[in-house]
Order: sequence, then structure tokens, then C-alpha cells
Amino acid sequence: MSVLVAYFSRAGQNYGHGGVIDLPKGNTEILAEAIADDLGADLFKIDTVTPYPEDYFATTDVAKRELREHARPAIQGPLPSMDGVDAIVLGYPNWWGTVPMAVKTFLDEIDLSGVTIAPLCTNEGSGLGGSVGDLRRSYPAANVVEGLSVRGTDAKSSTRKAVVWAKKAIA
Repeated sequence: MSVLVAYFSRAGQNYGHGGVIDLPKGNTEILAEAIADDLGADLFKIDTVTPYPEDYFATTDVAKRELREHARPAIQGPLPSMDGVDAIVLGYPNWWGTVPMAVKTFLDEIDLSGVTIAPLCTNEGSGLGGSVGDLRRSYPAANVVEGLSVRGTDAKSSTRKAVVWAKKAIA
């Protein structure tokens, strides 16, 4: 089985431990790298052409506007080849109850026919939100399986849990 680990993650100012903290590496990136390494999978970072603001609260304002407008912010390429890819472990933070719109840009631009999507969502208590249902509605050609929610502040200590989940989710 050919697996792609695609993820959107934000280093710098993030919410954690009840306030804004500074992360040298995004929580989702930590988990995505561990999964890709263990599975021997290709890794693709979904990165926007226009960076989000450094300020956490300014970023949440942009994310809220993007969601409200169903925006598809431009992402950096080139996109990975989907030839032979059977499954995508899709990592993202929970932004306003669903996936960041940059993740939807990525998914809109690739062929998902028959591909299994395993959602991996980092958050600080909001869980998967409506992201799994949103992905199922938005991408009916894909098989979106049950996702895993990991508290962002637990990312470093949850890599094994994420790897075990990913192996089961894409089996």
C-alpha cells in the first residue's frame, strides 16, 4: 500500500496550556513526521503562498474569515504525485471546528478517487470538531475513515499513539 502523509501545521504562536505559547515546530508536524518515518511514507507539508500572521489572534481572525468565505488560499507546490497512492494520512489543526481552508485547497487539487483519507487533528480540547463529516461531505470520491484527535500540547508524547492509529486507519 502506498501512503502519503500530508499535513498543515503552524509553528510560532499557538494556543496551549490555557494561553498563547511559542512553538519551534507545529504540533501537527511533529505527529506527521513520526507517522511518515515509521510507515516509510512520503511527506508533504501543505504551506500557503501567503503566510499567516505571526500573531496567534490575528491568524484566528484570518482563519475565521477564510472559513466564512469558503476561501481556498493558494498553496505552495509542486503537489505530490498521487499515482499509486492508496491512502493519505491527513494532519491538520482544528480551526473553527474543521480543517483549515489551505487543507481544502490541497484536497481540491488532487485526485481522491478511491483514496482512503485518515484524518489526524490536533487541538486544545475541541477534538475533531466537525472535520470528519466535513471531509466526507466535501470529498465523496474518497473513503474518509474515523480520525484521531490529539491535544496539541501532548503531541510530543503522543507520536507512538498516532503511529499505531495510522497503521490501523489505513489497513
